[in-house]
Amino acid sequence: MTADVPVEEAIIAEARVHARSVDIDVDLERVEWAVSSRARRRAGACRWDAEREIATIVLTRQAYEAYDPEAFAAVVRHELVHAWEFQRFGESGHGPRFREQAARIDAPRHCEAFARPRYVLRCLDCDWRAGRHRASKPVRTPERYRCGSCGGDYEVEHVDSGRTWTCASGYGGTKSALDNRW
Repeated sequence: MTADVPVEEAIIAEARVHARSVDIDVDLERVEWAVSSRARRRAGACRWDAEREIATIVLTRQAYEAYDPEAFAAVVRHELVHAWEFQRFGESGHGPRFREQAARIDAPRHCEAFARPRYVLRCLDCDWRAGRHRASKPVRTPERYRCGSCGGDYEVEHVDSGRTWTCASGYGGTKSALDNRW
C-alpha cells in the first residue's frame, strides 16, 4: 500500500487480486467490493442484490489493519464462498454446502475476532460467555434474559473497568460512575 492511495482503495485492490487467484466458480464481474470502517465484530460480509444479481463483499478496515495478510486473505475466501452460494442458489449460510466449499478452498467457517469486546455477557450458573461490542438489550437489562444453555441469570462486565452488573440499575450506575471512561 502506498501513501498516496487511500486505505479503502488499497484494501479493495488487494482483495480483488486475491479473489482472482482463488479456485472457485464465482463470476467476479457480478461482485462489487466495499469497505466498512464501522463494523466491530465481523471481518467481512457478503450481501446479495437478487434484482441485480450482484454480490457485494464488504470488508472491515479494522480487521484488515489487525490481521496478517494471510488471515485477511482467508476472510476474502470466506466471503467468496458466500458470493458463490448467492450466485448459484440465491441464498447463503454456514451450513453443509458452505462448509464443503470453504474446506475446498481453505476458507475458515468463522473468522477470528479482531477487536476486543467492550462488554462480556456471562452466565452465573455455567461456563457460557459472549463478548459484546455495543450496549445491546441484554447488556443494558440482563435481568430480562436467561442463558440459552442452562437457563441461568446473566452478569455483564465492562471490560476496561472490570465493573459488573446484573440489572438495568447496575448498568445505569456503572455508566454514570465511569462517566467519560465509559
